[in-house]
Amino acid sequence: MKILVTGNMGYVGPVLCKMLKGSYNTELIGYDTGFFAHCLTATDVYPEVSCDFQVFGDIRKLNRDIFSGVDIVVHLAAISNDPMGSSFAEVTEEINAKASDQVAQIAKAAGVRKFIFASSCSMYGSADEREKKETDALNPLTAYAKSKVFMEEALEKIADESFQVTCLRFSTACGMSPRLRLDLVLNDFVASALCNGVIQILSDGTPWRPLIDVKDMARAIEWAIDRTSEDRTSEQASDFLAVNVGRNQWNYQVVELANAVAKKIPGTKIDVNKSVPPDKRSYRVDFSLFERLAPDHLPRVDLAQSIDELIEGLRKMNFSDVNFRDSEMIRLRTLHNLQSRELLDKKLFWNN
Repeated sequence: MKILVTGNMGYVGPVLCKMLKGSYNTELIGYDTGFFAHCLTATDVYPEVSCDFQVFGDIRKLNRDIFSGVDIVVHLAAISNDPMGSSFAEVTEEINAKASDQVAQIAKAAGVRKFIFASSCSMYGSADEREKKETDALNPLTAYAKSKVFMEEALEKIADESFQVTCLRFSTACGMSPRLRLDLVLNDFVASALCNGVIQILSDGTPWRPLIDVKDMARAIEWAIDRTSEDRTSEQASDFLAVNVGRNQWNYQVVELANAVAKKIPGTKIDVNKSVPPDKRSYRVDFSLFERLAPDHLPRVDLAQSIDELIEGLRKMNFSDVNFRDSEMIRLRTLHNLQSRELLDKKLFWNN
């Protein structure tokens, strides 16, 4: 079996590729533009040693030969959060939508059997108190979320018996990684508590977020790789499947996350900014379908364990940067730094 992982040098990819190499007898190929290759954290080993081949390339300028002999594509490559999507709206559309659609089209034409897409529960956007199911209307509020909707619609059109598509609508990511991001809500709270002794909630704390540890994201991708296509009548075997990935018990209000971190790091103060307008990005999600389809791959890493592992990882790094929001662990800051050094142009192509 031959697996290609796009965007493997980000936050999820290092955890995923290590897990895949331990689980399968596979030839593993990484394909990444390298924006964040240097953003290593709490690791003594270059994560891409898990890959048999590492290819550097932009999916907007894809070399079709990369798909030769590939059985499965795991598509992680994307402008990966709302702040970057806001700053680079046009590029987000180019990479997350147009180029990603092209990746899928070329993969199918090359004979790839399975395409696994890292989608997002952020597509539900501003929602009522009812937990959102896969059949509910989508309400994307940001360029990032809109790009996920576009891709799911594009993938549904080309899925068939020879090209099985699984769209994993992930909860909000958290947890330790060899390329840690601190622009994720729980990760930010842990770093703030350790460095500043204060967690600043830039809202009234009431918005809902489902949460999933990066290791459980990787386990869900393993399930998608193994998803059967033999019984054509079963829901499990559908040519196109979009499924919420998380646990029903792990929908949290933002203030609950802050309180959980403060409990682990005594003396932490929580500053709730009740004067700002409410954050419209609030959604609770129903994960019953994933529980039914993937009972052996349900998330295992609970909130307390994610916090403990973040604390352990950050302390191992001797992390003490009170200005970490201006550091390379904030993905938008990394891109701006590369542009300021004229290494990237305004459309995020390398200047070489």
